[in-house]
Amino acid sequence: MALSRKSEGRPEITRVLPDAAIPGGEFQIHGKNFVRAERPRVTVGDMPAPVVIGSDSYVVARVPEGALGGELVIENGEKSSPVWPCGIGVPVADSLHPVANPAVDAQGNVYTTFSGSRGQKTDVSVFRIDRKHNLRPFLTDIMNATGLALGRDGMLYVSSRNDGIVYQVTPSGGMSVFVEGMGIATGLAFDAEDNLYVGDRSGTIFKIAPSRQIYVFATMEPSIAAYHLAFGPDDRLYATGPTTSSFDSVYRVSDTGEVEIYYRGLGRPQGLAFDAGGRLYVAASLAGRKGVVRIDSGRRAELFLSGPGIVGLAFAPGRSLIVATNNALYRVDADLPGKPLV
Repeated sequence: MALSRKSEGRPEITRVLPDAAIPGGEFQIHGKNFVRAERPRVTVGDMPAPVVIGSDSYVVARVPEGALGGELVIENGEKSSPVWPCGIGVPVADSLHPVANPAVDAQGNVYTTFSGSRGQKTDVSVFRIDRKHNLRPFLTDIMNATGLALGRDGMLYVSSRNDGIVYQVTPSGGMSVFVEGMGIATGLAFDAEDNLYVGDRSGTIFKIAPSRQIYVFATMEPSIAAYHLAFGPDDRLYATGPTTSSFDSVYRVSDTGEVEIYYRGLGRPQGLAFDAGGRLYVAASLAGRKGVVRIDSGRRAELFLSGPGIVGLAFAPGRSLIVATNNALYRVDADLPGKPLV
């Protein structure tokens, strides 16, 4: 059937990868009729998006700062494509310094750190951000706040890579020492029986019983960066420890502390989380593309979200995803429920 005059030569988008991005991330756009009178022009929301690669059937466009709308359009100098919906990260807070996952409580409050360089005393250690994106100081007296985890008791647990202490914090901000002597304490995660696991950057993962008894749970290779921990739907502990390699692994630890490689082939894997369907999301790069990588139960990996400098993530109420870069937080309407953390 012949094309109508209206549709003839109109750009047509057939596929966009990945599903979502934050500013600085890139969309790979497939289709046809992208080039006519001019080279392709792309808008995300109402903002022009720089074109990195442009041809008649393939365009790579970078999401600009300030892009708020999830509507992607290509123009070829004569006509515009129909709108293609895409997930765009909305800024939540900036001027931060997360080094691991944020934590999100049942009310949707987000906790994140200003960690600072090793030995740096910062004015604020942990911030709390409410559902209206109001940012307020929450803790001020932890040196190098690193890992965050919420317990079933409603307490926030915070590790310090400076003094090897894990702190226990009430919802009102009252703080006490939970355990100490954790080496270079980094990632935190709770299992279904309320045992707390603490990553030590020198190569040990500690298990802390509810009675505060301390066990050496597993031993891994020493890492130049923080271990990041999360429990999967199989009740196994998953861990990353990014190195200078571009072919790093996600590790899985059995309930007896045996370590195996779960997935190999990521660049600098850091924070990780599971959705309710059991898929694993990792802040990492895949085949040189930075962002959040999704790994399904068959261990097939794809880039789910594109963006630079991502160090952690957490699922939030409302089927959204909180993404932490090394200086900011974004909320992405991912339409995905996360695995309950406690």
